[in-house]
Amino acid sequence: MTRVLDAEPHDSGTDVTAPNRADEGYDTIFSYRELARLDEALTMSSRETGLRFTLYIGDLGPKTRIRAEELHARGGDPADSVLLAISPGQRVIEVVTGASAARRLPDRACALAVLSMTNSFSSGDLVGGIVNGLRQLSDQAGHPRGARTH
Repeated sequence: MTRVLDAEPHDSGTDVTAPNRADEGYDTIFSYRELARLDEALTMSSRETGLRFTLYIGDLGPKTRIRAEELHARGGDPADSVLLAISPGQRVIEVVTGASAARRLPDRACALAVLSMTNSFSSGDLVGGIVNGLRQLSDQAGHPRGARTH
């Protein structure tokens, strides 16, 4: 599920000089269709693997890995969670896996998914890159043990 972590306006413009980012709404960053694709990809990845996939898109600050790990820890059940933290402005992707998730998603699999995402990002397809990266990660993680597939 996607959500805005920080909804405070950061613009200094007024109604007269410039529209405020909070007035525009966060749905203007992505179209409804793009948000639906991201939500579906996150939902399907989580459902197929039994892991909790989450996504953060925004600035990660100077210590990107530390910030990504903090965001991961804030979510519920971090052991079975996977966070994709993407900072397009910084050209950084951090994949943070919990202890249980890491056993099913080795570093090599995460690195391949990141490589795939960066290829899509370089051609201007942020949403497509994320969706494909999530698919790769969920394919690598596989189904949870003991789950029946039909």
